[in-house]
Amino acid sequence: MDSITVIPGDGIGPEVVECALEVLDALDAGLSIDVLDHVHADRYRREGQALSEADLSRISASSAVLLGAVGRPDVEETGYVRDVLLRLRISFDLYANYRPVRLMHDRLSPLRDPARRMLDCAIVRENTEGLYSGIGGNLRASSPQEVAIDADVNTWHGVSRILDFAFSTARREVCLVDKANAVRAGGRLWQECWRHAAERHPGTATRHLYIDAAAMKLVTEPDRFDVIVASNSYGDILSDLAAALAGGIGVAPSASLNPQTGFGLFEPVHGSAPDIAGKGVANPFACLLTTALLIRHLGHEAEAAAIDAAVAGSIAAGRVTPDLGGSLSTRQVTQAVLASL
Repeated sequence: MDSITVIPGDGIGPEVVECALEVLDALDAGLSIDVLDHVHADRYRREGQALSEADLSRISASSAVLLGAVGRPDVEETGYVRDVLLRLRISFDLYANYRPVRLMHDRLSPLRDPARRMLDCAIVRENTEGLYSGIGGNLRASSPQEVAIDADVNTWHGVSRILDFAFSTARREVCLVDKANAVRAGGRLWQECWRHAAERHPGTATRHLYIDAAAMKLVTEPDRFDVIVASNSYGDILSDLAAALAGGIGVAPSASLNPQTGFGLFEPVHGSAPDIAGKGVANPFACLLTTALLIRHLGHEAEAAAIDAAVAGSIAAGRVTPDLGGSLSTRQVTQAVLASL
């Protein structure tokens, strides 16, 4: 029996996770659920730590983690979010961030031309290196002479393995996005690894775009993309742009994976949204689609497809929360999905 560790977290996290657990219960997929409802900002403020070694041991015993959201305005500067997210990424070497993006209904797209709206792709983002590695510092801080340096860290090992993962997920093409013409050192490494990866996967078409051109073409030609692979920062930017083209972060799932061990952290993209927490209007779709991504990863394809279809059906019928133009509450939308199931 597969075991899932669930961390509801902060803000709307507990609200959308509750919906996901109801859906999992309705599917009766034979999953064991371990809820860590004590991992949140209040504990961090009280104890100075969000995840204990005991928590990590419980997580290690599971097959995957479903995370609602972490973050709260009153702990923004404390390192709390890094203490949770980066600790999980580093502890389990979750180097591959996978963001599938699919437009479920035309009315969700901000693009005017119906012929250009079709979007069904994935953003594969290197998740442990790049500008988010935390290497750098400040000299003469808070003075007119302050110097700030953030190092963009790229390794042959890290770049090669994320490229191989991208090829493993592609249906027809992998598009590398970088800025090798301006960021010369890291760009040269990515380009060299890219050539070797393409040779290892001769059956898949390849394409290369600079980050500025890729952002433009995601808007003008979204249907051209299958899999986009990029560094940590570029992948972060492109995945949010792609999500906006498919209806917004309220319908955006994500996974951080270690393809070698099979372990994964699954998290809706929307974050904790403290401005609407407790109001009963949070959109549960991103968490439900993330849950589908999780159980598909564990081999439950039929159940995952059922969730996807139920969410798509609710969107098509207009049974949605205010962020998607509807008037239903979080609870009412969940009931609509459950009725579809």
